[in-house]
Amino acid sequence: MVSAVNRRKALALLLLLNRINRRKKRVWVHELNQRRRQRGAFYQLVAELQFDSELHRKYFRMTPLQMDYILSMIGSELQKQDTNYRKSIEPKQRLAVTLRFLATGESFRSLAFAYRLGRKTVADSVYMTCRAIVQKLLNTYMPKPTEEAWREIAAGFWEKWQFPNCIGAIDGKHITIQAPANSGSQFFNYKNTFSIVLLALVDADSRFRLIQVGDFGRSSDGGVYANSDLGVGMDDRTLNVPKDCPLPGTNQYGDVPFMMVGDAAFPLKRYLMRPYPGHSLSRPKQKFNYRLSRARMTVECAFGILAARWRVFYTRICALPCHVDILVMAACVLHNYLLNPTDSQWFQKGRQQERPGNRDTLVSVRNMGGNRGSREAFHVRELLCEFFNEM
Repeated sequence: MVSAVNRRKALALLLLLNRINRRKKRVWVHELNQRRRQRGAFYQLVAELQFDSELHRKYFRMTPLQMDYILSMIGSELQKQDTNYRKSIEPKQRLAVTLRFLATGESFRSLAFAYRLGRKTVADSVYMTCRAIVQKLLNTYMPKPTEEAWREIAAGFWEKWQFPNCIGAIDGKHITIQAPANSGSQFFNYKNTFSIVLLALVDADSRFRLIQVGDFGRSSDGGVYANSDLGVGMDDRTLNVPKDCPLPGTNQYGDVPFMMVGDAAFPLKRYLMRPYPGHSLSRPKQKFNYRLSRARMTVECAFGILAARWRVFYTRICALPCHVDILVMAACVLHNYLLNPTDSQWFQKGRQQERPGNRDTLVSVRNMGGNRGSREAFHVRELLCEFFNEM
């Protein structure tokens, strides 16, 4: 009996000692991070980059002036109150960590060592900054298009890519993520990775006009579109799209609807054109597919520029899907803010250098199936096919 009591006392003493030791290990700021101002990347390297605009652009994907503008817009959202135990992280340092994460896809742990911050502090800073960018800049750099804006987009597609009445190119992009816990196969896609889907409508200058982020990776582009606000809005005609009008330079085809262009994964509708499927297409149908491909490639170009600038999209993002949604939206907003006409010159130059003999030739398009269009949609596609072959 005595031995049992002694054992209980010894166990209680051991638990007490372990608790005391754990309390001794807990500190507000780690010793390494206390030398943040002397050796941290923000106070050393980033401070020196302020004097070299080109190197600053390579490091953060933007110039010091561009970064200062963003800070002026969202700085108040990133400011935290100092306490008696530690000083808060400056808004500019939170922004710097976020831009570096987007630009490289480094792990939070790696950035924590470089900037002498805690890993959780880095993660919280990235999520906080991305939310602030979306809240403060979304309506400025990705506003909901008005009727006049739709007309400007259509004019841009006709001027640059010779596709009439086009209000945007649509496509989906899979954003690779770490497999969420207890998610089953919802996020597992046909590429054998886990992902969420970015559905985007892009104008003639590869600028995002409407996006939707967060659908399960197992969903097809056509399925994502059908359940999106864009798809529902186009069906219900609540997106301020202009009324039907004649094609440029002719009235013989009557009024033709304004439309989007997409690949074979999307359904054929009067306001959404997809290419003719098949391997042995007639010359007129090949020409239609070529014109549609030229216009549709603007969305591929936009995805390419987005990933080349923010290389986090080349990695597997280790974050919860809700956080990844905000990261993607913030990256798209920054894409529009930073987009320069020279960014897509490689694409335009490549098209201009095509051999004249192959100019209207396009590879065959496979039929995805399950997306049969209405009689009116087929009629609109035939009108466009005839229009292209009479130009």
